[in-house]
Amino acid sequence: MHTRGVDRQELAAFLRSRRERITPADVGLPAGPRRRTPGLRREEVASLAYISTEYYTRLEQARAPRPSPEVLAGIARALRLSDAERDHLHHLAGEPPRPAPGPSRAVRQSILDLLNRLPQTAAFVTSAAALMEDFSAVPRRERNLVRKVFLESRPPGQRLYGVSDADAFARRSAKRLRATAARYPDDPEVSALVEELLAGSDEFARLWASHDVAAERTLVKTFQHPVVGPVTVNCDALEISDRDQQLVLYTAVPGSPSEEALRLLSVIGTQRMDVTL
Repeated sequence: MHTRGVDRQELAAFLRSRRERITPADVGLPAGPRRRTPGLRREEVASLAYISTEYYTRLEQARAPRPSPEVLAGIARALRLSDAERDHLHHLAGEPPRPAPGPSRAVRQSILDLLNRLPQTAAFVTSAAALMEDFSAVPRRERNLVRKVFLESRPPGQRLYGVSDADAFARRSAKRLRATAARYPDDPEVSALVEELLAGSDEFARLWASHDVAAERTLVKTFQHPVVGPVTVNCDALEISDRDQQLVLYTAVPGSPSEEALRLLSVIGTQRMDVTL
């Protein structure tokens, strides 16, 4: 396969521009002492990318040899590059871009802006915090709903968030995870999640063995909320194709008691409302 040469000057400028736009908080690092320049330090990017600080510094100085695909993948991950930026990085480095190693974990700003403009609507991608729990207040690993529905301990007969049709949600979750695992076979988080679920849940193992991948796009769910009582909502999953994500919206029938409940939840928010499981 023919590959073009490295555009070292453009590559260096691109790396600097991406590094300077990221704050330590964006990647889970403490701010530390006062910084003389915006964004991350070179040694921080190198550490996140699992490469040496010396080599990364040489890349930003346009003095390094051609980076390998593995190095480019590490840098793209460390700098939180979008798919388009990742492809651009590969082109500058003279390496044809590979398929994305796994589903994107970043939510596009336009989707966040959309959610902020939707009153009386609970949503995934960012959160359904008032209806479920405040996902921003728990570690990233604990925000995974598939892990919660199959592995989280709860009294017999009670399911995730008191959802009356939790069995349907469990089936749909297993189907979607199987499709994701096939699409991203090299993603370590996806593979580890599947292995953990197979080892820890007989129910998941049974659903996984069915090899079903089709999933309904519209469901009706009833949540048992400790403050406002039962809330019945339509669940619509909208595809965000460029990032292989879903925007999941929970809306109630206009004029229904559930719509009034959602309106109340939009006011009282997530002020320590632990949902009964």
